[in-house]
Amino acid sequence: MAEVGQPESEQNTETKIEETRQRFKNEYVQDSSDKYDSRDVDRLMKDDNMAEGYLSWRQNVVEDALKMIDESFQWRKELSLNDLTESCIPKWMFETGAVFLHGYDKEGNKLFWFKVKLHTKDAKTVQDKKKYVAFWLERYAKREPGMPLTVLFDMTESGISNIDMEFVKYIICCFKVYYPKFLSKMIMYEMPWIMNAAWKIVKTWLGPEAISKLKFVSKSEIQTYIDPEHLPLHMGGTDTFKYTYPPLPDDDFQSPVSENGPIVSEDESEGKDPEVDCRESLESSYTSEVVAKPKKVNFSEDSLKLDDLDKGDGFGRVKGVRKPLTTFKGTLLHISPAEELSFGSKESEKKCLIILSNVTKNQVAFKVRTTAPEKYRVKPSNSSCEPGASMDIVVSLHGGFQASPQDRFLVMAAEMEQSAGAGSPELAQFWKDVPKAKIMEHRLRCHVLESVKPILSLGSESPLASGPNGHQDLQTTLVRVMAINSRLEQKLDSCLWIQKLLMVLVSVLMAFSVSTFYLIWTSYS
Repeated sequence: MAEVGQPESEQNTETKIEETRQRFKNEYVQDSSDKYDSRDVDRLMKDDNMAEGYLSWRQNVVEDALKMIDESFQWRKELSLNDLTESCIPKWMFETGAVFLHGYDKEGNKLFWFKVKLHTKDAKTVQDKKKYVAFWLERYAKREPGMPLTVLFDMTESGISNIDMEFVKYIICCFKVYYPKFLSKMIMYEMPWIMNAAWKIVKTWLGPEAISKLKFVSKSEIQTYIDPEHLPLHMGGTDTFKYTYPPLPDDDFQSPVSENGPIVSEDESEGKDPEVDCRESLESSYTSEVVAKPKKVNFSEDSLKLDDLDKGDGFGRVKGVRKPLTTFKGTLLHISPAEELSFGSKESEKKCLIILSNVTKNQVAFKVRTTAPEKYRVKPSNSSCEPGASMDIVVSLHGGFQASPQDRFLVMAAEMEQSAGAGSPELAQFWKDVPKAKIMEHRLRCHVLESVKPILSLGSESPLASGPNGHQDLQTTLVRVMAINSRLEQKLDSCLWIQKLLMVLVSVLMAFSVSTFYLIWTSYS
């Protein structure tokens, strides 16, 4: 029987995670500890999300998940992935710009670009190319844990000489085994017809679930999945981004750390140098290039009045705000929701609740950042949480702003000494002094609730309008309809061209018949 207040499915997941850990430790690690990097094993034993990722990708079959973990961990050690840095990879690979992260698709997933025309098959560089792809994936995994990617193979001006089937198989394997649940979809742009046979082979490597994520698109169809603002000019978009190295072209990696400076109190913000702000924020998120001017994130503390709080339920929950249903279990804080904040256009959908629960024996300081400080108000944005206590954070849209899937939030937390104060000056000094290695970070993306138009006449019994994922089903259906409509238009144009050709042929045939009949008639006359 499940514990009170804990769903049975959640308890079952925890049981599976524990079973996976114990069996991996007893059956795989005990007799061959040198097969793996001990840091990966330690992370598996502590990180519930990592263990759950392998399990869910294998439909919660522990035996299959164990095999996947074994293969994945061996691969990580083979490439020394935990110690893989930019200096471990030949500089010329970064200079080519064949692989990079840039932009988002319509669902808010990061785009992972492969410029196929820049790739040539070379047995001597295979291992370095594998490290190159792994470097980007690991870099993304550390910054946006659990956030899916959309892989985009740009085949513009590419030919059969650019296709390396073993390399493609490796990329697919990365998402099938090494980074489970990371693949949102794989878009093949303008694939030359000569490559059709090669991609039939690729499909046999993918499996049924992954095949459904494979999208073949032309220039007229690419905007079904990606908005023009994130597409280059040759794809019909408006993005003028050009790859340059160094530094790594990570400028629009819209994480709160690389886009904005830290959240500060009014006292701390006075006299602070924005260049120092920006430098500190960049260093705390590895090395990245920021094209936007640095700007501070100062949330209005008075944006939410005390009368917004409903004390009647005894828990201090915010009135009219939906309680999160999922939880991320971090080392310092449990954070609900686990992955996304949902906003809609209705007034009742413009507020979200983040619940922080301190799971340590000490006071934990926290602060919240966002990529769109002009849109959101957060209360409190910079405070601390007592041992064993919970803290409610209200995130609200203000003015006429609408949420976007590209918006991100970052919750930062660090454990404080028992003697530390919790006032604004003490917190400001604490964040200046705390080592970056002791800061826990968790990112949340924004999910935009779709409002169903009356013209669709979807009643409450409609399968698209019911259930927690109804808006996703509707969006998926609309995308499919747009793609089908585009294909039908192409077929219609083809039919019209054939019709015109037939009319010309019929006219010629009739003219020939008439002239033949006339010659025969005159010969008998």
